[in-house]
Amino acid sequence: MKELHYSDYLKLDQLLDSQQLKSDLQHAHAHDEMLFIIIHQTYELWFKQLLYEVDSIIGILEKPTLNDDTPELQTIVHRLSRCNTILKLLVQQIEVMETMSPMDFLDFRDMLRPASGFQSIQFKILEGRLGLKFEQRHEKNHYLSQLRESEVTTIHQAESQKTLLELLNNWLERMPFLKENDFWTGYRKLYLESLTEGEKEHASLFDTVFSEEYRSKDPANRSLSPAACRAGLFIMIYPGYPILQLPYRLLVALLEMDEQLSTWRYRHMHMVQRTIGTRVGTGGSSGRSYLQGTVEKHSIYCEIAQLTSFLIERKKLPRLDRQMERRLGFAPE
Repeated sequence: MKELHYSDYLKLDQLLDSQQLKSDLQHAHAHDEMLFIIIHQTYELWFKQLLYEVDSIIGILEKPTLNDDTPELQTIVHRLSRCNTILKLLVQQIEVMETMSPMDFLDFRDMLRPASGFQSIQFKILEGRLGLKFEQRHEKNHYLSQLRESEVTTIHQAESQKTLLELLNNWLERMPFLKENDFWTGYRKLYLESLTEGEKEHASLFDTVFSEEYRSKDPANRSLSPAACRAGLFIMIYPGYPILQLPYRLLVALLEMDEQLSTWRYRHMHMVQRTIGTRVGTGGSSGRSYLQGTVEKHSIYCEIAQLTSFLIERKKLPRLDRQMERRLGFAPE
């Protein structure tokens, strides 16, 4: 067997020869174009890794039965944590990009048209796999307009598959602790008692989120079922019980993912404003205005975040009966 060499394993000849400066081809060398290419190539490599991790998580959640007492749930939490670490790195990478001044960018910007980061199909697929719906997208008509026909087909195929958000809903729905209506009747009473005068509208919101009867009032704008929301809130209320610790970390990891994606979009928006002001993007988008819209609209796990609206003080929480505590892992036999 031929000995494996570092450069052969990483295919460095191909990798390091893949930075073709457009400005050099036009005999107008722009020094910062090398930085621009390498940063965007690095983004695409990290997008590939993120998709790899997310697809593996979806593969676990798609199993007919997921035993929450097995290492599988730990694997999901671990890989979500890895995704969040990568997303933090993507945010930090903007600082490197910001070492390029607006005038440095203008040296080669017009040579890029109509290419644009808006054409990154990996990022669009990643958003879709995480659970961002087409109806939720900012400027939906522009969403696929700059892509090749084969790329549009690829994205449609990806969006037709089960998303992480849909599988999260299914997983929460089968939580085994929430069949007792008495618990929710009691919790609703305690929650309503905790509201101040300025929060009385939360009474109807509680029923809209957690009651099957009220679900039909707002079906189009909700991704999590009432049963899934009840399970999510229960996990947030009692995260200290052994069997709920990993589910709680899973929910927290998804909230952090939304936060990191939002932070990346926000930093990207301000970088664009700093670099090109209010000018139109190279791909024809409205530049900063478009990016601001994605910051405001492209929240994927907002319904999980909303559950914190329904928490009450720990000292006022309902006391769980002995049978329930035994199922959760604390009460002695």
